[in-house]
Amino acid sequence: MECFAFPASRSAPAGLCGAVSPSAGPVPLECWRKSYNCKYTGLPIPLPKDGYDLMQELCPGLFFDNVSVCCDVQQLQTLKNNLQLPLQFLSRCPSCFYNLINLFCELTCSPHQVDFLNVTNTVPYYDPVTQKNKTSITELQYCIGESFANAMYNACKDVEAPSSNDKALGLLCGKDAKDCNATNWIEYMFSKNNGQTPFSIIPIFSDISVHGMSPMNNATKGCNESTDNVTGPCSCQDCSLVCGPKPQPPPPPAPWLLLGLDAMYVIMWIAYMGFLLVFFAVIFGVWCYRKRHLVSEYTPIDSNIAFSVNSRHDNGEASCGERLGERFENCLRLTFMSWGAFCVRNPRPVVLFSLVFIAMCCSGMMYMKITTKPVDLWSSPSSQARKEKQYFDTHFGPFFRTEQLIIRAPHSKPHIYSPYPSGADVPFGPPLDKDILYQVLDLQNAIENITASYDNETVMLKDVCLAPLAPYNNNCTILSVLNYFQNSYSVLNHSVGDEFFVYADYHTHFLYCYPAFLAKKDLCHVFIVGFSVFSLQPLPFLRIDENYNNATALVITFPVQNYYNETHKLMRALAWEKEFISFVKNYQNSNLTISFSAERSIEDEINRESNSDISTVLISYAVMFLYISIALGHIKSCKRFLVDSKISLGIAGILIVLSSVACSLGIFSYFGIPLTLVVIEVIPFLVLAVGVDNIFIIVQTFQRDERLPGETLDKQIGRILGDVAPSILLSSFSETVAFFLGTLSTMPAVRTFSLFAGMAVFIDFLLQITCFISLLGLDIKRQERNQMDILCCIKGGEEDSEVEHSESILLLFFKDLYSPCLLKDWMRPIVISLFVGLLSFSIAVAHKVEIGLDQSLSMPDDSYVMDYLNYLSKYLHAGPPVYFVLEEGHSYTSLEGQNMVCGGVGCNNNSLVQQVFTAAEIDSYTRIGFPPSSWIDDYFDWVKPQSSCCRVYNTTGQFCNASVVDVSCMRCRPLTEEGKWRPQGGDFMKFLPMFLSDNPNPKCGKGGHAAYSSAVNFINNNSDVGATYFMTYHTVLKTSADFIDAMKKARIIADNITETMGIKEKNYRVFPYSVFYVFYEQYLTIVRDTIFNLCVSLGSIFLVTTVLLGFEVWAAAMVSITIAMILVNMFGIMWLWSISLNAVSLVNLVMSCGISVEFCSHVTRAFTVSTKGSRVERAEEALFRMGSSVFSGITLTKFGGIVVLFFSKSQIFQIFYFRMYLAMVVLGATHGLIFLPVMLSYIGPSVNKAKTRAAQERYKRTERERLLYF
Repeated sequence: MECFAFPASRSAPAGLCGAVSPSAGPVPLECWRKSYNCKYTGLPIPLPKDGYDLMQELCPGLFFDNVSVCCDVQQLQTLKNNLQLPLQFLSRCPSCFYNLINLFCELTCSPHQVDFLNVTNTVPYYDPVTQKNKTSITELQYCIGESFANAMYNACKDVEAPSSNDKALGLLCGKDAKDCNATNWIEYMFSKNNGQTPFSIIPIFSDISVHGMSPMNNATKGCNESTDNVTGPCSCQDCSLVCGPKPQPPPPPAPWLLLGLDAMYVIMWIAYMGFLLVFFAVIFGVWCYRKRHLVSEYTPIDSNIAFSVNSRHDNGEASCGERLGERFENCLRLTFMSWGAFCVRNPRPVVLFSLVFIAMCCSGMMYMKITTKPVDLWSSPSSQARKEKQYFDTHFGPFFRTEQLIIRAPHSKPHIYSPYPSGADVPFGPPLDKDILYQVLDLQNAIENITASYDNETVMLKDVCLAPLAPYNNNCTILSVLNYFQNSYSVLNHSVGDEFFVYADYHTHFLYCYPAFLAKKDLCHVFIVGFSVFSLQPLPFLRIDENYNNATALVITFPVQNYYNETHKLMRALAWEKEFISFVKNYQNSNLTISFSAERSIEDEINRESNSDISTVLISYAVMFLYISIALGHIKSCKRFLVDSKISLGIAGILIVLSSVACSLGIFSYFGIPLTLVVIEVIPFLVLAVGVDNIFIIVQTFQRDERLPGETLDKQIGRILGDVAPSILLSSFSETVAFFLGTLSTMPAVRTFSLFAGMAVFIDFLLQITCFISLLGLDIKRQERNQMDILCCIKGGEEDSEVEHSESILLLFFKDLYSPCLLKDWMRPIVISLFVGLLSFSIAVAHKVEIGLDQSLSMPDDSYVMDYLNYLSKYLHAGPPVYFVLEEGHSYTSLEGQNMVCGGVGCNNNSLVQQVFTAAEIDSYTRIGFPPSSWIDDYFDWVKPQSSCCRVYNTTGQFCNASVVDVSCMRCRPLTEEGKWRPQGGDFMKFLPMFLSDNPNPKCGKGGHAAYSSAVNFINNNSDVGATYFMTYHTVLKTSADFIDAMKKARIIADNITETMGIKEKNYRVFPYSVFYVFYEQYLTIVRDTIFNLCVSLGSIFLVTTVLLGFEVWAAAMVSITIAMILVNMFGIMWLWSISLNAVSLVNLVMSCGISVEFCSHVTRAFTVSTKGSRVERAEEALFRMGSSVFSGITLTKFGGIVVLFFSKSQIFQIFYFRMYLAMVVLGATHGLIFLPVMLSYIGPSVNKAKTRAAQERYKRTERERLLYF
């Protein structure tokens, strides 16, 4: 046995730099403060007894006989100190740390050093203490068995570092864990460049003798083996051998194919072909039947050839249902007739009462509240995600607010750094140019100095920022590459060299720091501490492809404190954010392109978007108002323009519509129900569509009517109202009931819209049959007196005793051209074929409609947030954090409770941490990107007696930080077998607060204050642990589908953890929480909610239509079928036009259901009350009488207003309002005015004989009898 190196003396006072040869050139003074061994050749020396405890603790394999070793007590103490960092990160896997410490024990103390060590470089040294000349070792070779190195690496490669969500070797290897291997790991540990090795140790890897050295090839322990009889093997999380094979994600579901094509396409194509075959076979069969009976080919195929129940001479008895329907219809007609006559006779009281009612309702708008918070808009307070968010916020505090910059240098080019004296060239990206970094530091400092004012207080970043080490360290967290340079100009500019070469500068320091940020110091040439100024571990702040030096953009993040129920503090943060936005917007630097966002940016931009689109919406309404005012009048000549026009009446009708909207807002404001922007933007459009349609029907019916002999104006309007009001009641009441039932939805946007829309439509109906009827009577009296419109005091000529009836060009077009052409025998099959084809296509593609809402669509085109969102997905490839929260109720002080949660040695293989870790192994499926940070596992590592982390003053029992040098500080737990066990019971709670208050430092990187201070919630006066969380990150999420899937998978994982922990029947559980869940939860049930809402609306429309059509069930079914076709075709349009399904589009679908009633109900009711002889004739009459009013009313009015929306600056307006509104109007008009009349001509309900006879009696011996039957 012989020693090569022994610390017989010290060449200089102890320091932190590595050894440097005096011939290396000028070096800083700090580089001379180093510690290294003196060369010694001789036999091992017995260790003093005061070192026995250290030897047993560190190198028990060398503790035998008289403990003759090649080291002394001081060197053992130095070894222990230097192993603290690896101990804290690797000791969670005992066999890993056993192998590692074996490596260093053999190097430091082995009595067989001469076999595997070779001194290759020394320097002379004069010891001033002993006054002797000695030789100090500055370099040696260490022959390590290759099998030993590989075994040591294999035992350690899977060990996790919970606080960093990474492998431990990623922190200790000098590079990413995936690039680490046995060779480069040991080389890094022995390199003087790591800041902790005092001199160069050159490892030589070989299993055979090399250069006269035999390899150190001690026995190793695999991670699946125990190191002693007390500890077990490493946990599954830290040892893949314990886990077995890596879990494999289930295969993605195979696409449903038939004949190699999408199954829905094939099925719907076959169904469509089958329909056409059957349909045309029936048409051909009827045609043959007609020819066989020698019936004229001009006779409609369904005109009841042999016998017609529609004939005036039909003596068949009406059924009970028909009589009931006729009585109900007659009751409605007489009621509205009397009411209409009353309103015309008493216009002033009716109008005055209407104004008082409007004023009373609108006064509630004084209490109006508008909800702009995205959380309140899209997430129900009773939803699971909302409850979980509230639980998280109340127990751990809300997630911090994020202010972020993405900085590019468009005018800079990549440059090459050539290391001196040797080394491969290293490319550096444009933003890592020193001049650019200077300018970025200028910007960063300027942001830190931004001053805002709130409530006469000055607010700066330091007042609102996140400071995780406070109160011991109040520096703000700023996630920036400049943290590597201590945010210092002088450090960034520091370099070492001579007049010819630069040995080191910011390039070398950057290359050193980014893979090894846990190192204490850089090369002695630069001597820069690598830690950031706010905590031990920097977070991601630049985006690259693979190597950080290739960065194309810098990301600087300023986390700001968020507050729960602390309005004053929150307003201070908002005030600073406002100044931050203003500052960055106005920041001028031609060398930097800055994209940025603040926490308040999206809400601010949504509000700005709403304000900026006010002009577009107002122009849209103005176009509709202008059309309505002009189109209502029938102008006979230019001279009578102001007499025959209905401008005043049109404006009054529009004001009535808007008043109904205002009344709805006021009524619900009385009850404290807040408004949303969706309500303000959508409901006026809806109610205007409904109200305008009713106005055109009433006015145009009067214009086409001829006053009967002896009939007064009030009776004429009453008679007209009796005819059309049931149809208006049918549509309005159907829509009202459908909308009110829509409040059953769990989606806040849909529920609020339905509530306000239902009330607005109902009030609009009431005002139209009261106030508008009275105003119509006044306007007709004005016209009969030849008084001008608007200028009612001026007469236009001779008075007319009555207003002559007239037929508009549009009515004549529908009557003489359109209706007959549409209902020709050859045209009707084509129409049915085309519309059924469109329906088949829409069904085939409905399931392909995307779900979600791209966040960028909610921004104006000119928003600064648009650039930020674009570059965010391009440059920052990091997923959002996700917290697995274990609710209050779990026992952490018992061994069983700990094993159910932790992930280290002895923990259950299906524990909480282990299951999340397993999920991270198949991240492409689970979308969990990293193993979880586990406070309990780090706590167990921190409290180990072998570690220097947990210490207390022996006099007071108070916590003593690892950085404190004080002889009165002692271990928290004894270095005994029991002391090495996990703390339980009182011990667990005794030391946990110390762990959570301990700041990480170079001597103890496991301090939990920075990483876990908010992760543990104490209860019962800090005597027990309540709710806790375990944080990890999702994978990169870019699309709505990614976010939805991530949330769905996280919930599945959490539910499985709850079940396997056996706490499913208890009052607590595990749930996942991430900041985006409240926004995306709606999409988990959006399909079900859509089907529910639309089915409820259709069902209510069917029931109301059945009753108000006089119990005409088949007619109601026709209306419902047509509306259902419109809705299905809306999905087809959504797929074609890339409109996703979300809360906004669902509101529009519910609204389209209501608007479709306007297109369908009036024509259907006109068909049911028609007394013509055949279905074709009845369909033709219904189409030209009601269809023309529907077309000139809702269709043309809406079309003019919709076109204006195309010019909106907002993408959400262009996509969800312009496109969907246009689709619903076009589909509604085509189905209501083309498909529905044709379908009624084929399979419409037979005429109600009771209604026919009642009509015959009512119009007997009048001119109307001739119009109806001849």
